[in-house]
Amino acid sequence: MLGRLNHVAIAVPDIAAATALYRDVMGARVSQPQALSEHGVTVVFVDLENSRIELLEPLGRESPIASFLEKNPSGGMHHICYEVADIRAARDRLLKSGARVLGDGEPKTGAHGKPVLFLHPKDFYGTQIELEEV
Repeated sequence: MLGRLNHVAIAVPDIAAATALYRDVMGARVSQPQALSEHGVTVVFVDLENSRIELLEPLGRESPIASFLEKNPSGGMHHICYEVADIRAARDRLLKSGARVLGDGEPKTGAHGKPVLFLHPKDFYGTQIELEEV
């Protein structure tokens, strides 16, 4: 069911500073910031040879990233994203096995314009999982 690792997401309190760190200090290629109002975040992608890092900054106080940063003020790893060929089939298989899908259980459009779902971290040893259909 799982494909390759798509990205590791890091919540940051200041996306401009985090972008500059990856671009100017670490020499990485970074995308332009993109606001995703449906998800309540602004994202920047750091391109790596074999994957990406997604930097996340809250878009307003209601953002799930805002509550994450209240508990982790300097930021930290928020989730890991894996690719799947059929997101609804993956969701159904996971639900049958007892895993919990966050939100209403229906895929939403992610930063790459593809369907995504998030899985409850308590079902995956404390790690929030994002699935992205490719």
